[in-house]
Amino acid sequence: MEDSSDSDPFCGEIPATRVELTVSCRNLLDKDTFSKSDPMCVLYTQGVESKQWREFGRTEVIDNSLNPDFVRKFVLDYFFEEKQNLRFDLYDVDAKSPDLSKHDFLGQCFCTLGEIVGSAGSRLEKSLIIGQTAPNSRSGRSTQSMSNGGIPSKKCGVIIISAEELSNCRDIATVQFSAHKLDKKDFFGKSDPFMVFYRSNEDGTYTICHKTEYVKNTLSPVWQKFSIPVRGLCNGDYDRTIKVEVYDWDRDGSHDFIGEFSTSYRELSKGQSQFNIYEVINPRKKMKKKKYVNSGTVTLLSFTVESEYTFLDYIKGGTQINFTVAIDFTASNGNPSQSTSLHYMNPYQLNAYALALKAVGEIIQDYDSDKCFPALGFGAKLPPDGRVSHEFPLNGSAENPQCNGIEGILEAYHKSLKSVQLYGPTNFAPVVNRVARFAAAVPDGSHYFVLLIITDGVISDMSQTKEAIVNAAMLPMSIIIVGVGQAEFDAMVELDGDDVRISSRGKLAERDIVQFVPFRDYVDRTGNHVLSMARLAKDVLAEIPDQLISYMKTRGIKPSSAPPPYTPPGLQAQI
Repeated sequence: MEDSSDSDPFCGEIPATRVELTVSCRNLLDKDTFSKSDPMCVLYTQGVESKQWREFGRTEVIDNSLNPDFVRKFVLDYFFEEKQNLRFDLYDVDAKSPDLSKHDFLGQCFCTLGEIVGSAGSRLEKSLIIGQTAPNSRSGRSTQSMSNGGIPSKKCGVIIISAEELSNCRDIATVQFSAHKLDKKDFFGKSDPFMVFYRSNEDGTYTICHKTEYVKNTLSPVWQKFSIPVRGLCNGDYDRTIKVEVYDWDRDGSHDFIGEFSTSYRELSKGQSQFNIYEVINPRKKMKKKKYVNSGTVTLLSFTVESEYTFLDYIKGGTQINFTVAIDFTASNGNPSQSTSLHYMNPYQLNAYALALKAVGEIIQDYDSDKCFPALGFGAKLPPDGRVSHEFPLNGSAENPQCNGIEGILEAYHKSLKSVQLYGPTNFAPVVNRVARFAAAVPDGSHYFVLLIITDGVISDMSQTKEAIVNAAMLPMSIIIVGVGQAEFDAMVELDGDDVRISSRGKLAERDIVQFVPFRDYVDRTGNHVLSMARLAKDVLAEIPDQLISYMKTRGIKPSSAPPPYTPPGLQAQI
């Protein structure tokens, strides 16, 4: 993990989300003559850019079993915004050699990590296949399996993969401190005190994890409450030392050291009591002055803990991601029959619209159980009367605009290009409001809606769209906008709201729910080749987990079967 604290010495990083995979198999092939197979599972991960398979790890060997439950786990970093391809290969181990070519291949399974965690209860069951590819070495290079003489692939048992997020103390602690009679450090005034918190590491060093604000001109400050993940405060070790330094703030950055004290999460968990009044000690003063007592005291005023629920908590609890796509059919895209058009259907490669849809959709679909997605178009004249529509179904069915999977959306998109007339203007509000109506019907956290808008140009209904987004920000909904072509996308950047929160009629959006990316940033100079589909998908989807969590948190919605916050033993009575 890169250290992001170089620019600000009072910043700390928190470990990424990790999941633990447990593997079981049923009805494996029996390769041994006088007994059953001795299976082992090998996990391979695929490089996002290189597409090379690399061995990640192996389970133990289970003797004489066709229905193994492997004990050894695989622990992986999890990223919602990435398509993390996995391959599970099963072998019947016949010797002690680590060379996999010396063992009998029992079958394999391909899936994504998102597919596993997006399955009901984060439990995926798939058939093992022989006849696709089989690795011939530890490097994971694959050759066509010859175990079945080249005949088509066949099923050979079932693999069951369960995912569990490693909790590692995912609670949030909210604390408040005050101080009394701190040392005076300013010549013409008192002090401007602030505190810096450090967690201790295994090697005896310290990592900064929080800095309070400074309080002006006082020796007895009351700092604001602050919240911090418990894992950031003590890394899950409740007895690990937490060092706190107290400084007098100076404008030029040469802050004066007042003193320090130490505590632990377990001590802080006792709340406001005589145990949580700390003497602030300046070691230099203590060595030089015999009558030195302290440089003031710091008191814990309050301490509370609540669970920090994660994206995976909600997915495992049954929250479904409902994906809708809306495609720009305005005339500014150009005549689809001409190669200069953004909608041109080249028989040898996908156009920008199809590429953007595929990059995002292939990840989102893992979190939708039925894999059926509404697909809409806007800005076209429809047959037979030529009326302009800003929310027409790509499949032509107003009663059921859903398409079967991403391939179904692409098929409906291509058919629509042949039947509608590209027109205008470019209005977003109708499709935003359409999805918002569905989101408003299920505000309970069981569904979260993601609208992907792919467009080529300057928006025509900016004020109506801003109002629609401000209203949608109160609903379980996010909006992704991918801009294709070479137009200026200043309006899209404004809708994104990363720098300035979007507003309408004097009302600020409750949450930032829009993510915009220009497609041209991900293609080569010719515009015909995507440099990195994975990076496009990652940048487009990176904000979705936090946006979902922010909605759930503001509505007080907990995941189904959410565990209670963990309390260190013996401290239940105090918290």
